[in-house]
Amino acid sequence: MRVLHTADWHLGKTLEGRSRFEEQEKFMDELVGIVRREKVDLILMAGDVYDTVNPPAAAEQLFYESAARIRAEGCLLAAIAGNHDHPERVASVRPLVKGSGISLVGLPTERALKLNVPRTGEQAVIAALPYPSEARLNELLTIDGTDENLLRKAYSERVGLLMRKLAEEFSPSTVNLAMSHIYVLGGLESDSERPIQVGGAYTVDPSALSCGAQYTALGHLHRPQAVKGDAIIRYSGSPIAYSFSEAGQTKSVMLMEIEPGSAPKLQEIYLSCGRPLVEWNAKEGLAQVQSWLDEGRDAGAFIDLRITLTEAMALGEIQALRRACDGLVHIRPVYPQLEQIDMPEERVRLPMHELFKTFYRRQTGGAEPDDALISLFMELAADEREQPEGGEVE
Repeated sequence: MRVLHTADWHLGKTLEGRSRFEEQEKFMDELVGIVRREKVDLILMAGDVYDTVNPPAAAEQLFYESAARIRAEGCLLAAIAGNHDHPERVASVRPLVKGSGISLVGLPTERALKLNVPRTGEQAVIAALPYPSEARLNELLTIDGTDENLLRKAYSERVGLLMRKLAEEFSPSTVNLAMSHIYVLGGLESDSERPIQVGGAYTVDPSALSCGAQYTALGHLHRPQAVKGDAIIRYSGSPIAYSFSEAGQTKSVMLMEIEPGSAPKLQEIYLSCGRPLVEWNAKEGLAQVQSWLDEGRDAGAFIDLRITLTEAMALGEIQALRRACDGLVHIRPVYPQLEQIDMPEERVRLPMHELFKTFYRRQTGGAEPDDALISLFMELAADEREQPEGGEVE
């Protein structure tokens, strides 16, 4: 059978207030196209269908419509809840889709999913473990002391116990798969992932996933990557870059051809649906930024701009930049003279009014205090110095 691994759709997610819905729609179009072109039999969606526990109606509609389109191509869909999802919400339509080839698992259970693939006549057995929070595992990790290693060991062992319980339904004649939404030790994170561990406590050792699966499909980390372990364990990553820490990452889904008792043949399929996220560092100032805009650099991308300046940008200049490029998300001024003067030894040599001016520039992004404000500050500072010890100032 042909199985596709994806995760972390985060439907409804925005970027600093900017909608990503059109990109998410294009991903769904691209996914359905892959299913059709590659004749995919089964999709494993490893959690974080939505970005919040209360997603907008448009995000839910996109998920339901996309699931229907996937089924119309003859492909089965198995999805689990991630740490961003409300588990009951993900599984809320299960009575309506029961028997339709769409399997939605919101809370951890002790029964594996069993899905029959009509094209090949094979059966997939999936040890599907949704995001296993402490509450969802029904286990209070109350351990004497605060040893992080003990907490991690207890949580990891509990996850391993559940995975092995689910895997008891594996057999030599079935395609045996595992799927979960967890943080496995050794994985590379990005800023857009909501942490699912406290001080590293809620992490899972790769050995906990050694349950006999031919392939383990993971969600949570947004960078596509393999996890070192005894078997094939992979994060598919998110289909769209959701934070600037993901700038430059190539997004993909993992397609495998797999049969009972054999290692899967893997094929990474790269995606084109998301707008790039890029970082600009304009060390030559505003003129350099304008030159990049004129040449159409990174057209269509979302941009995090750092611009080196000798004086504060006027509001009109900031507005002009934003009109010229709707992809400018952040405009971060950098003032080398302020960074240099912020050294402790430099501060000691400055008079009081210069220290105040430096502080004011930093707080306002480069604005200069007027003489009246400086005079007021100096008067207040003088009053403070003259106040006798133990006295009060009204």
